[in-house]
Amino acid sequence: MMEESQYLEQFKKMLESKDMLGIKEQVSVMNEADLAELLEELEDADALIIYRMLPKEKAIDVFTYMGQNRQINLINAITDKEMLALMEDLYFDDMIDLLEEVPPTIVTKVLSASTPEERRKINEFLMYPDDTAGSEMTIEYLSLKPEMTVREAMDYIREYGEDSEMVYTCYVVDEKNTLLGFVSLRELVVADDDTLIDDLMLEDVIYVKTLDPIEEVAERFQKYDFLALPVVDQEHRLTGIITFDDILEIIENIDTEDFHRMVGIGGDSDDDYMEETPWQLAKNRIPWLLILMISGTISAGIIKHYDDIISRYILLTAFIPMITGTGGNTGSQSSTVVIRGLATGEVELKDVFYIMWKEARVGMVVGFALAMVNLLRLILIGTDIGVSILVTLTMMITVILSKLLGALLPIIMEKLGQDPALMSSAIITTIIDALVLVVYFNLAGLILTKIA
Repeated sequence: MMEESQYLEQFKKMLESKDMLGIKEQVSVMNEADLAELLEELEDADALIIYRMLPKEKAIDVFTYMGQNRQINLINAITDKEMLALMEDLYFDDMIDLLEEVPPTIVTKVLSASTPEERRKINEFLMYPDDTAGSEMTIEYLSLKPEMTVREAMDYIREYGEDSEMVYTCYVVDEKNTLLGFVSLRELVVADDDTLIDDLMLEDVIYVKTLDPIEEVAERFQKYDFLALPVVDQEHRLTGIITFDDILEIIENIDTEDFHRMVGIGGDSDDDYMEETPWQLAKNRIPWLLILMISGTISAGIIKHYDDIISRYILLTAFIPMITGTGGNTGSQSSTVVIRGLATGEVELKDVFYIMWKEARVGMVVGFALAMVNLLRLILIGTDIGVSILVTLTMMITVILSKLLGALLPIIMEKLGQDPALMSSAIITTIIDALVLVVYFNLAGLILTKIA
């Protein structure tokens, strides 16, 4: 099997030689996801040529695997007739996702070519707030009636299953579309033909509501390991489903956003790094860097406040980077673990005292180990005994304090209703640096003056 780079070179050569027959033969045997990745690497004009060589059904699958920027560029390049045919063949949720990003003129064309019922549904979906279950659901699902027999249900699935994103789970609704339960395809296959759906269905349905935050939907998927979750409105009517493949992409976006916040980058998780300009990247990073730069003056102010003791023991300044660096690193370790625990639901607000006690014990073990190694190093290089004791004791206190703050600050953010990931490692490091310096110089005043 060829590597992506080999495929890319092969297609470039065929495009240069205008070997359209060779291109058509090659794309017919390639995997859809691999083709989408390949088209991402080509210029718009070349990508369009290859895309038009694809069979219709394969073209739809390739399009759904493409990145958003490539999709929009392709939409802008094809004719209105091709665009409308593409929209018609996309799954409803994929079409909605695309319509939210394309220019209004394209939305207008799609709406004008749609039936009144389709227009109503499209407009309804576009009205759901971003990052809610309603904005991510699809209407391509199978619903059965409780009075159906298994034979009737299987006939229905055979007729409409091809247009559904999920056939393994069928939802049972009444005449008002109220969600009553669900039944799996496995149960239908092994059941007697005359058995009623009402006798087979499970009524304990796990569902989400249209306005539920998408983070809660992701947590529900992770907790129950379902392939799909039904979405209901305020009257408990089934309005759509969210499938596992859709939620995987959403979880990836959420994790990316959290990672960006934790390192102080900011920006939209949907933005492709390779597509963003240096100006866009700089714009996202400057605010955090400005905040951190200005907050860094706090540490400078603390150092200046202790000018008197520094002037008498100038050697103390040599250990500041090591002490503050250790504090920032240990605090970041704790905050990362707690932030991830809060995101996955493993850590809850009620666990705060247990977490603090646990991190305190971790801090004592880690602090003692680092402090002893540091004391041995200072003794071996002949450092003054008073300074050695000071640095060792400060190191111990720094690690314990950093572990506690690193665990506590994200929990406080969660309690305040804010994203714990906003308590980035950079902010935690800045806070810990200031506290550690106060501890360091106050201990210096107590220890060194008495020894002297």
